[in-house]
Amino acid sequence: MNGTQWIIFILIIQVIHFLGTWKLYVKAGRKAWEAAIPIYNAIVLMKIINRPWWWVLLLFIPIINLLMFPVVWVETIRSFGKNKLVDTWAAILTLGFYIYYINYVEDVSYIKDRDLKPKTGLGEWVSSIVFAIVAATFVHTYFIQPYVIPTPSLERTLRIGDFLFVSKFHYGARVPMTAVAAPMVHDTLPLVKTKSYLNKPQIPFFRLPGFNEVKKNDIVVFSWPADTVRQFFVAERKVEKPIDKKSNYVKRCVGTPGDSLAIIDGFVYVNGQRLQLSDRAKLMYDYTVYSNKGVSSKFLSDVEATDYVRKYIANSISQNQVDALSSLIIGVRQGANGKIELITNEKGIPTEAIRQLRLSLTEEKPLSRNANLTDEMVTTLRNNPAIDSVVKTMEPKGVYGGSFPQKPNLYPWNNDNFGPIYLPKAGATVEINYKTIPLYKKIIRDYEHNDVKVSGQKVYINDQEANSYTFKQDYYWMMGDNRDHSEDSRVWGYVPANHIVGKPVFLWMSFDNFNDGLLSWRPRWNRIFTTVGGSGEPVSYFKYFLMVIAGWFIFDFVRKRRKKKVD
Repeated sequence: MNGTQWIIFILIIQVIHFLGTWKLYVKAGRKAWEAAIPIYNAIVLMKIINRPWWWVLLLFIPIINLLMFPVVWVETIRSFGKNKLVDTWAAILTLGFYIYYINYVEDVSYIKDRDLKPKTGLGEWVSSIVFAIVAATFVHTYFIQPYVIPTPSLERTLRIGDFLFVSKFHYGARVPMTAVAAPMVHDTLPLVKTKSYLNKPQIPFFRLPGFNEVKKNDIVVFSWPADTVRQFFVAERKVEKPIDKKSNYVKRCVGTPGDSLAIIDGFVYVNGQRLQLSDRAKLMYDYTVYSNKGVSSKFLSDVEATDYVRKYIANSISQNQVDALSSLIIGVRQGANGKIELITNEKGIPTEAIRQLRLSLTEEKPLSRNANLTDEMVTTLRNNPAIDSVVKTMEPKGVYGGSFPQKPNLYPWNNDNFGPIYLPKAGATVEINYKTIPLYKKIIRDYEHNDVKVSGQKVYINDQEANSYTFKQDYYWMMGDNRDHSEDSRVWGYVPANHIVGKPVFLWMSFDNFNDGLLSWRPRWNRIFTTVGGSGEPVSYFKYFLMVIAGWFIFDFVRKRRKKKVD
């Protein structure tokens, strides 16, 4: 909906309100016309139901208003003596239209000084829960939102199983664009697994003022521009989703509007200069590790390498034993020598499982192995006398690797050698032709809502031949620190400014084995209560937090004992 449509919609709501309440306004000692004046009628209504004026503000805050409207409906009918449970449900289930019945049919009297305190314990409990949800939704939507890292795209800077607080006020909170949605959930309702929102109506994009801009090196949470799945990790037919209901991604911003960006041999260059990352950034790349004596899994395990496979050779193994190992192995095959080979990820097969199943296994030590490593891991392995060499795996320049904009004839780019590419800035104008349109077509069509057609070597925008285009908003380039295991801008392109959600600021909990089930979770104590930004090794403030909590309990205990003695 555009601005004009929203004005019309709001006026219709005002007419509906006036027709359904004007008699009640009169019975409350007010004038009928007061029910017809936008905003003023809400202020008067708050006086009628004996509620504070600032409730009016809550009625105009997206998502919060969805919670407040039913509260106001119920408070209105109770101000005219309708206190029964059936009346409450009638007001809620009819979306407030039960008030029409009271306004025109019922002979009700206004209760000026009604008791606002719930008359039952259940009523008081419900009232407390409602306003707790309102407060939590307000904070969740406009200030701080908790997230968890489910994928390894930022390993080892941010790790799978990290629980984060993401600030929405650093860059300015994005006012929800989806007007009708369940509070405090994203795109899917828990348990029932159904859509948590209605696609229409949509509120025009608006961002509250922030005190930071997105800068290069910032870790940023954003709505995934290419998202067309109903819910995260569930593959199904294409779904058109509102911007604020697209899946949330977290990556590092490596390019800002107006930059020229290129990737050369795996390193990012911005405006011709290699990007200098924060000292907390721990880049990971795929390497091949060589040793004439065989590359032991222990060498890789000792440096905490990831994404390598292990092969176990079994002289004999039954189907029942294979079935018992099904959760631990990723493949089973018969080798050329007739022996059974069990393939696992880097975690391998635990000694306890081998003993329980009475297996006779030998782990293979190949002459070379591929693994995902940080610079520190590489240095440690190279200093190991048993290792001959550690070589970075690299896609050569000019070999297409499925990268954006998916036009291999024009742009044979890959993860390691990409660009250069211009990052559009609001108000900037670029040349448009059949060669450049693949870079900007998605922006012009999907993010800035124009019709784009290419006929031969001519480009048409909104049925007009175009030689240039001026961008309406800024665009960013986001990449994961786990460079060879991150689906990011190299695959789906630019991140529009209206997709920016917030900035991770605090890591309050972290677990190893996060994707292996709750019983397998192991706290990473050195990461709990650490900041995401800053320089140097992160410092955990968890012990200080525990000291404050313990101090409070001691203080409270002593205070209560002294008070008891005085009494």
